[in-house]
Parts: sequence; structure tokens; C-alpha cells
Amino acid sequence: MKIAVYPGSFDPLTNGHLDVALRARKIFDKIIIMVADNAAKSGRYMFTAEERVAMAKEVFKDMDGFEVVSTSKLVVKEAKKLGAQALIRGLRAVTDYEAEYQLHEVNEYLEPEIDMVYLMAHKDQAFVSSSNIKEIFYQHEDVSRLVPAPVFQAMKEKEGK
Repeated sequence: MKIAVYPGSFDPLTNGHLDVALRARKIFDKIIIMVADNAAKSGRYMFTAEERVAMAKEVFKDMDGFEVVSTSKLVVKEAKKLGAQALIRGLRAVTDYEAEYQLHEVNEYLEPEIDMVYLMAHKDQAFVSSSNIKEIFYQHEDVSRLVPAPVFQAMKEKEGK
């Protein structure tokens, strides 16, 4: 069985993330969505790790071949424990490539048998990032076309608190 881990903070999970996950599923038998809880970002998250996992589980609940987990450890080490052969990463622009290349080198050093698989964002999703979505949302603009419906609902609920 070909298994890949698609890691990210997913704060929030976007339609761009969903697009990459669905395309990766065409290549791999199983995609494990790994919600990373990075201590360096802890004060900047919109949602807790538990909330992000719950949203991802809701989004992927009726889709075959997906599992959702979370980690605060090194993603590549966790991927190996889960039996993954690859990490999935989405690329939007050249600037993503530079950061991803550095991450690739670190991951290859730590776990050389885990491959990195990069999928380019579709052009209609290339501007979509979690940071951009949060900024637009905090300025009271509509982001409903940029995130899955359960995520948009959770964002509205969070705003109401």
C-alpha cells in the first residue's frame, strides 16, 4: 500500500489544501492528513490543534483513503512511524519552492527513505494561503469560496465568541 502524509498547520484548512489532498489521493492509496502543532506558531493559531483536527475530520469524513492525525513532533519522523513512503507538499509560487527546498534537505537528512512529492496549486488556488484567508476574514470579507463549508462555519463561530 502506498501511503503519503500531507502535513501542515491547516489553520485554517483551505480549498487549496483540499485540492492538493484530492490530487495526491489519485497517486497514493492512503493520504494521512497530519495537523502539525508547531510550538513556534502557538500564539498565532486561529484554532487549537484539536479544533483543526476536528475540522479536517469533518471535511474528509466521507472520502475514501483519508485519515486525520495530529503531531507536535517532527513530521518526517511521524510519517516514518505511520509507514508512509512520502510527504505531500503543495507549491503556489517560486517563494514556496525556496522554503520547501530547505525543508526537503532537512527531511532527507533525518529520514532519507521518505520522498517529498510536490503538487503545484491550480492557478485559481495559487493565491490561497491560510494566512491570507485569516487576514481577509479578520477584515470582515467573505472567504466562503476559499475554505470548505465546515471550516467556514467554524470560522464564523470563532468570530462570534
